[in-house]
Amino acid sequence: MFESTKRVRVIFEEAGIPVSSWARANGFSTGLVYQVLEGKRKCLRGQSHQIAVALGLKTGLASSLEQLNERLHREE
Repeated sequence: MFESTKRVRVIFEEAGIPVSSWARANGFSTGLVYQVLEGKRKCLRGQSHQIAVALGLKTGLASSLEQLNERLHREE
């Protein structure tokens, strides 16, 4: 994931958009976004997982609890 985080940082630099602005616009904790980009989080669940998916660092579903419940009940 290290190469991917470098790529994401370059994209932010080229766009001239601060990571903090992206975090706020997407409803994420700025500190947590930086922790994900620095590789300090495993991004297995919760907001760190959602951040990694939103940044394209990992594949997966960025779901709310409501969406997860709907999916669980639909796949029974």
